Amino acid sequence: MPAPILIIGIGNPSRGDDALGPLLIERLEALQLPDVELLTDFQLQVEYALDLRGRREVVFVDASLDAPAPFTFAPVVALEDASYSSHELSPGAVLHVYHKLFGEPPPAFVLALRGERFELGEGLSEAASAHLEAALDFIAQRFSDTCP
Repeated sequence: MPAPILIIGIGNPSRGDDALGPLLIERLEALQLPDVELLTDFQLQVEYALDLRGRREVVFVDASLDAPAPFTFAPVVALEDASYSSHELSPGAVLHVYHKLFGEPPPAFVLALRGERFELGEGLSEAASAHLEAALDFIAQRFSDTCP
C-alpha cells in the first residue's frame, strides 16, 4: 500500500532555480516524514497518474517565475492538456488522466517556489535558497503529523 501523502518535485538540477523542486525533495528526505512518499523528476509524465492511486493528498513542487516570493500553495484541478507531447504534462493534466482512468483524483496542490534564474549551468540564486527554506518549513509543519 502506498504512503497516504505523495510529494513530487519537478525540475532540472542543472538549470539554476529550476532545481528548487528536486532540492526540496532532497531536504525532505532527511526529515523522514511519516506517511509521506517523495519522488522527483525533470518533468511530469502520463505515468505519474498511476502513482496517485491510494493517496490522501498529492503535492507537486516546482519552481516558477510567476509565483510571488517565497512560494504559493494552491489546489490543482483536473484539466485536459491540449499539448502535443505525452512526455511533459502539467499537474492538472496528470489529474485529468487519473480521472479518465480511475475516477475522482485525490486532493492535489501545487507548491510553486519563486525562482529567478533558470539558465543551464547556473547555481541556485540567493533568493531561491531563502524560498527553499521557507517551503521546507511549510511542508515540514504541514506533514509532520500526518495521522488522519
